[in-house]
Amino acid sequence: MKKVLLCAILTCTLISCSKQKGSDTSSISQIPVFTVNFSNTVFNDNIVTDIQAIKNVEIRTRIKGFLERILVDEGASVRKGQPLFRLASPEYTAELTKAKSLLQRAIAERKAANLEVERVKMLVDKNVVAKSELILAESKAQVALAEENQARASLQNATVFMSYCTITAPFDGVINRIPLKIGSLLNEGDLLTSISDISNIYAYFNLSETDYLRYLKAKQKGDSIPDENNVQLELADGSLYKHKGKIETVASEIEGSTGAITFRARFVNPERLLKHGATGTIRLSTQLDKVIMIPQKAVLEIQDKNYVFLVQPNNRVKIHEVKLGNRNGLFYMVQSGLSVNDKIVLEGVQILRDGDSIKPVYKKF
Repeated sequence: MKKVLLCAILTCTLISCSKQKGSDTSSISQIPVFTVNFSNTVFNDNIVTDIQAIKNVEIRTRIKGFLERILVDEGASVRKGQPLFRLASPEYTAELTKAKSLLQRAIAERKAANLEVERVKMLVDKNVVAKSELILAESKAQVALAEENQARASLQNATVFMSYCTITAPFDGVINRIPLKIGSLLNEGDLLTSISDISNIYAYFNLSETDYLRYLKAKQKGDSIPDENNVQLELADGSLYKHKGKIETVASEIEGSTGAITFRARFVNPERLLKHGATGTIRLSTQLDKVIMIPQKAVLEIQDKNYVFLVQPNNRVKIHEVKLGNRNGLFYMVQSGLSVNDKIVLEGVQILRDGDSIKPVYKKF
């Protein structure tokens, strides 16, 4: 009787263990997995840019006076040399009149001195006066000539200052806001307006030192790099500017505070759509060959570090740190940490733990 009971207990135990084992096997999750491989891709950089006119200068007064006339309107297109403002300056008007009078007097005195030289010379030739009188007359003529030259310089200086009363456009461009009104008293250096040449515009944008070095090395090796002659500009409303730009210059220094270097692209602006001070986004496209790309959903971020789950030969997962580069859409470019033929978890990284067993379901992306 005891033997029968013992056999029954052992049988129940074995059946229970068998069920438990079967239960553990069935609880292993099926997890999508993919095999790492090289791929060719077009990498898109979207970089915020600062749009500036190729020329943008402030128009300021050079003398003190009253704003007598405003000859243009805000937003008007002007030509180089076109009058913009006229100032009234009684002080410089008086100086100009005085300078003209002094010059006329100096010319008269110089002529009189020359006549005196001729007269004394005739008397010396006739031995009527001593030769020293001629030397004295010639000296007076030289003084008169110097005073005439000084008067001419004063008149020229007064004329220059009077020319400052009429303010002209330094180049072809568009007038910006005019804050002052007719009759305003202006001091030297006061701002009247600014003028912008927006026939072409500059788009300034920054690349990180890492991206700049990648760009430079690719250019030196002759690999695929951003097409410097076909840069695209996305406007503030999300639309693409219809004219493509050209990268012209790269700054000579990397900014210490940001670790970035500045590029400058030029865009034609025949429709005057782009304005000085506008913003936009530069789009740079680069053809990259033989790079490792992984989906964003395969990455687990923990304390500013990025990890993936490597699938071991025994179908257990191992958490593994990777260094990622820039993101291209929903994919990251891997800089280090993965090799070709590595198998990593594609989905479900949030629910996995290091050492978990999985049933891999291989997929492509």
